[in-house]
Amino acid sequence: MSDQDMIVALHPDPAKQGTRVTKATYDSYRAALLQVIPAGADGVPFTALRELVLPHLPAGLSATTSPGWWTTTVKLDLEARGLIERVPGSKPQMVRRTAT
Repeated sequence: MSDQDMIVALHPDPAKQGTRVTKATYDSYRAALLQVIPAGADGVPFTALRELVLPHLPAGLSATTSPGWWTTTVKLDLEARGLIERVPGSKPQMVRRTAT
């Protein structure tokens, strides 16, 4: 796999390093997450994201990847890039798209 096929998924904590991941898989999970995370004030529970993204992934991708790991990794990257945010004070953790 060439370096062009890889990207660094960022982490919202600047003290932590990003993770090198395959761009194609990242793009699939990114698109799925942005489809299921609402922009509304309430957001969606983080714990529900894994199940919510599955129907939005290309056929067979969830069988060849670890959906829980990818959902968490891409969610953290989207937070670091300012595309989504944690709803302050929510328990369990809720996430929503930011108004960009």
